[in-house]
Amino acid sequence: MRLDQWLWAIRIYKTRSLAADAIRGGHVKIAGEPTKPAHEVRPGEVVAARVSQMTRTVRVLGAPPSRVAAKLVVQFSEDLTPPEEYARRCEANLLPLGFRAKGTGRPTKRDRREIDEFGL
Repeated sequence: MRLDQWLWAIRIYKTRSLAADAIRGGHVKIAGEPTKPAHEVRPGEVVAARVSQMTRTVRVLGAPPSRVAAKLVVQFSEDLTPPEEYARRCEANLLPLGFRAKGTGRPTKRDRREIDEFGL
């Protein structure tokens, strides 16, 4: 099974095109090396995929016939992601309301409406 199909089938990425774009962008590595979307996954390979602020690390156990239910993902992959990565994902939610990172430019009309809605 192709790597982009596998990442989509075990629910790392929401769509196959998002998985393929992430692989082409260098956000997915197998054994620490960048790869291509057409790479054939084999049992035992360790895949590290950058998803938003965290890097998910999984071991390939098998190839599902198609996209599987969330409960069945454990049959085809083993989650090796360290707990610190899950904590990093939660840290983004702790930023103060209305926080804008330096260098993001002027707020858009939508951003200003959200700021006004919060009363900042």
